[in-house]
Amino acid sequence: MIRCHLSRFMGERKMKVVDVARETGLNRNTVTLLYKEMAQRVDLDAIEKPCRSLG
Repeated sequence: MIRCHLSRFMGERKMKVVDVARETGLNRNTVTLLYKEMAQRVDLDAIEKPCRSLG
């Protein structure tokens, strides 16, 4: 199982889903699914963008 810690990183930086979506160019729904750890299938690009954005 792969865990997504996007919510923790966003919380540390006090970012909202909209902020990450705007900064990465990803669809807001995609970021929300990653944030809530509900994504079933994700492109590698959709994983890479927030990782690079949040360091």
